[in-house]
Formats: sequence, C-alpha cells, structure tokens
Amino acid sequence: MEDRRESEVKIFCSKNILGILGFSSVIAVVALLALGLTQNKPLPENVKFGIVLDAGSSHTNLYIYKWPAEKENDTGVVTQIEECKVKGPGISEFAQKLSEIDIYLTACMERARKVIPTSQHTETPVYLGATAGMRLLRMENEQLADKILAAVANSISSYPFDFQGARIITGQEEGAYGWITINYLLGRFTQKLSWFNLKPSEGDTQETYGALDLGGASTQITFVPRNETTESSNNTLRFRLYGKNYDVYTHSFLCYGKDQALLQKLSKDLQGTNGTIRDPCFHSGYRRKMNMSDLYEAPCTRRFEATFPFLPFAEVEIRGTGNYRQCRRSILQLLNTSYCPYSSCSFNGIFLPPLQGNFGAFSAFYYVMEFLNLTSEEQSAHKKMINTLEKFCSRPWEELQMYFGEVKEKYLSEYCFSGTYILALLLNGYHFTAESWKNIHFMGKVRSTSVGWTLGYMLNLTNMIPSEEPLSTPLSHSTYVFLMVLFSLMLVIVVIIGIFIFHKPSYFWKDMV
Repeated sequence: MEDRRESEVKIFCSKNILGILGFSSVIAVVALLALGLTQNKPLPENVKFGIVLDAGSSHTNLYIYKWPAEKENDTGVVTQIEECKVKGPGISEFAQKLSEIDIYLTACMERARKVIPTSQHTETPVYLGATAGMRLLRMENEQLADKILAAVANSISSYPFDFQGARIITGQEEGAYGWITINYLLGRFTQKLSWFNLKPSEGDTQETYGALDLGGASTQITFVPRNETTESSNNTLRFRLYGKNYDVYTHSFLCYGKDQALLQKLSKDLQGTNGTIRDPCFHSGYRRKMNMSDLYEAPCTRRFEATFPFLPFAEVEIRGTGNYRQCRRSILQLLNTSYCPYSSCSFNGIFLPPLQGNFGAFSAFYYVMEFLNLTSEEQSAHKKMINTLEKFCSRPWEELQMYFGEVKEKYLSEYCFSGTYILALLLNGYHFTAESWKNIHFMGKVRSTSVGWTLGYMLNLTNMIPSEEPLSTPLSHSTYVFLMVLFSLMLVIVVIIGIFIFHKPSYFWKDMV
C-alpha cells in the first residue's frame, strides 16, 4: 500500500514538474521569437549627413551625402541626396570681388539648410575642395588665392554646420579621390562573403576600375597597373582599404582640361594671323570675338607668350569652318608624344604604365559624350564616335541653334572641339586603342550618386573606409529570422510531444515492447 502511494506521489510530482518545464519552454520560445524579431528588425532611420563643395575652374557644385549612423564602416551605404549647382563662374573669378562670395554661395547653402534636418545641422561636416582653377591662381598669386579661400571660409562658417575648412587639393588627390569614389560605388573594395564567413564566395576577386576625370583646367588618369614596380615614384600612391593594399598610378595634367586646352589651341593658332582665326573646331557660320588679354593672361598659354607682345591687335575673331579631321590635327599639336624618358609615356614626357582593366570616365568626359549621345556600351562606340563627330562638326551653326536653342551658346559652340579633344586625349594622349575602347565606360551617376572626386574626399576625411575589412554578420536579416522561427518551432514541437508522451505513456511503452 505504501509503495503504491509513494508511486502515485512520484507520478504526481513528475507531472507537475514536467508541466511547469513544458510551459516554461513554451514561454521561453515565444520570448525568443519576440526578442529575435524585435532585435533584428531594421531600426528607425538614424542617419548622418555630410556636405562637400567642389570648387572647380568654371563652376562650383554642392553635394549632400547621407549614410546610416550605425553602418559607418560598411561599404556602399553612403548615398547622395542632393546636388546644387552654384550659379556663376568658379571661385577663382572672384579675385577682384571678394565681397560677392557671400551672395554667390547663398542659394546652395540655404538649400543644404533645408534638406538636412535642423537637429543635425551642428553635427554635419562641410568640406570645400578647390581644384585646378585655384591651383593655377595660386601659381600666379598665392596671396590672392589665400584671400579667396579665407572669404569662402568666412561665408560658409556663418551657417550652422560643422565647417571643416576650405583648401586647394592637389592634382594627385583629385585623381585618387575620383578613383576611390568609382570603386566605392561599384563595390570593388570588399569581398562577397558566403554563409558564416567560412570562405569568400565565388568571384570575390574584383578588379578595380580606373578613373578618367576631365575638368575645365585639368584632366586626371588613375588606375592600378598590372606591374607593381614603377618608373616614377611621383605618380604612385599606396592605399590600404578594407584589408587590401592598392598601388595606384595617378597623374594630373594641369592646363589640359577642356577650357584651358582650347585657350592653348587658340593661342597657338593665332600665331602668323592678322587677328582672325579660321578654326575647324567651330561650326561654319559661327563667329566669336575675344580680347587678346583673355589669351595672354591665362597661365596655361605662357609657352606662347613670346609672340603676344608683337601682335598688333587687341581683339581676336574666331570664324568657324567646321571640319573634324582638321580640328583633330590642330589639337594633336598640343600633345607632345615625340619625347619619352621612360619605357612608356602618355604625352609631354609623363610616365604612363600600360593601361589595365576597365575605366570609368566622368565629369566633362561624360557630359560631352552624353550631349553627343555616345555614352552607350556598344562595341563599335569608337568608330561611332568618329562618325558622329564628323557629322556634328560639319553642321552649320544656324542649324544647331535651331535644334538646340535651349543650350547655352558657349557650351553648344564648343561641343565640336570638346568631343574631338576627348577623342584625341584618350587615343593619342592615354593610348587607348580601337580594341581597348570598349573598356571605357562613360559614367554620370552610379546608384543615384554623382561620380567625381567629392565622395572619395569626404570618405577619406571622415575615415569611413577602414584599412582593415570590418566584421560583418554572416546572415542577412531575413535569413536570420527564418532560422530563428524554424528552430523555435522545432523546440515547441519537441515540448508538445514530450507532454503528450507523459499524458499517454501507454503509447510510449507499447512502442518500447
């Protein structure tokens, strides 16, 4: 009798204990699911902002960037949310009117004030980088260049942002930052990881893109050459980004942006004339008059200055004749490829290693090609460009004005020269061939972000690209939640079966017999 009563007590206690454990298990599973879903769902947007002003030779652009605050060191998270073009010329033109800089910057700075939430104003860094136009001015008059930068800094400092300074960036920096921007946006710096980070996934080795930048006063070429040894240390930069070393070749050709190259060509063609230039790079019927001072005061025309004092006229007239092949021959005289102290050169005796991989061509490269409808990825783009330019340059000026009346006259009149110059620069200056032409990709934006040096500049100054690969979660949010649910359901089923077996032990014992 006592044994039977003791057995019943044990069974009763076991039932209660198992019941409590089972109930606790269910509660734990529910809590686990709730915690997993809550903890891993996308958080409310917590973002940071940054502003970069690109003070170029012919104009200034303001860019506003945004990125998730909790993902500062991940790749591909910075996006451009606003671009504002400042009305007027480049800041170098304000040398004699410093008081007007405030008005010059007002519209775009006020735009930034509206786009960025007020609560974020004091935390938002602002950077201004001046490029080739100011580099040329500094060569001419360093004190004047400093005064312009001081006036710009004073104007921007009056806004409620975290102003980080205005400075003139070097040609090497401009090239390098453009290279960083392209490859950052294309995701070329990081490996694609498989589940649990056990090994890199297939196709993880990603070659970087080269960068081709064309502005008004300078042009840059930057890429990672196949051979790591270099013949010119002045053209080499080393970066360590996301755990990998990059030895980058870069060179900036000051005075070979499209605007300064045109002034060089006009100065050259002016020699031996009576003040009238019959120019094949302008359309037939086009006329333009310009002061001699616009030519001989430009720092990039100094190599022709010996002839300027002896020219008896104060004004130059340009008369277009519209001939692509003659225009090209005239432009090629600006690119001296006859002298090379290295194993290989671009032009003017500058070292250039053999071209490697794909290239992104942006800024004026893109804008000119876009106007000419030549930004496609066709294999025949090289021949198509020549044919298009031949036809375009031969069109009468009056006809162009009818078809493109909304385009500013200065830009419209110079597309023939600019397109021909780009072709000469890429083929004769940088030595792309008809075969390697397919490796050039004209880029305006990547993932809604403008391609240029400004994003790379901000990434560098905010240390948002770490030297080592940052740790990343092996599973995506959706995969993690799915596995949490799956395993939790399995646990629930096991608990239910356990409870069922306890309540119906006869089934269990039958199976055991």
